[in-house]
Amino acid sequence: MSVGRRAFIASVGGSAAFALMEPSRKADALEAYLQKRLNEAAGPASPAGSTGKYPTVAQIEAQIDKAPVRRGVGNLFAARMGNVHRLAPMPEQPTLIDFFRLRFMATSNHVLQSANRAMRTGMSEEIVLACLLHDVVQEMIKVDHGWWGAQLFEPYVPEKTAFAIRYHQALRFYPDPENGYEYPDMYRRIFGEDYKPEPYIEATYRMVRRHKWYIEPRMVTVNDLYAFDPNVRIDLLQFTDVIGRRFRQPKAGLGFDGSPVAHMWRSLMRPDAPL
Repeated sequence: MSVGRRAFIASVGGSAAFALMEPSRKADALEAYLQKRLNEAAGPASPAGSTGKYPTVAQIEAQIDKAPVRRGVGNLFAARMGNVHRLAPMPEQPTLIDFFRLRFMATSNHVLQSANRAMRTGMSEEIVLACLLHDVVQEMIKVDHGWWGAQLFEPYVPEKTAFAIRYHQALRFYPDPENGYEYPDMYRRIFGEDYKPEPYIEATYRMVRRHKWYIEPRMVTVNDLYAFDPNVRIDLLQFTDVIGRRFRQPKAGLGFDGSPVAHMWRSLMRPDAPL
């Protein structure tokens, strides 16, 4: 596989950062870069690994003590390759759009594509907004991101939107062909081909399946894009009217309105704070 020198140096923070790295760290960064390129070349729907097989749960668990960060760490708190980068300061009264511009960088393209699909397929504004917001909490934490995401947005969005964000996590493990949802092939690589959801996920799925609002989180999974195109860019301006109508922006700014979740917004705002 050929290596684009400029692209590789840019991936570690630029020439100045590259020059400060020790030889061993340069080698590690190059290996990580090549591995990422190889995974991208394989494509999101291809089987994991060089053997052409999906990993098992046991094989995935065996990787835990071989990585520098845990899988559940939020995107803002760990670098996938090289070092983390200095973040731009937030405005004094930050809005949701400010967070999209300055903090949701790793997840924004994915959720924008998801919301675009929901809008094109005629979903309600509650579902479009849920698709727009459903994964951005992964900038802070990935474990149980449905519950974390619903908690982050609950004071500011319609009840159905929060419900959809919270429970899309459980529903994604259960096919629903009648509503257009199949189990994502990608999950066999992420979780293992023999993965069984935890009992609390199973119990949540059964509860939501009987709920009158079942279709809301189900439509988030349907409009989610598990093989999204990194070359497609959707402009956030497409959703400013939906945000304006459905998102209750606090006058003091997210993180400073005294809400029960203000500290979560401040954590996203200041991930470099030592305490």
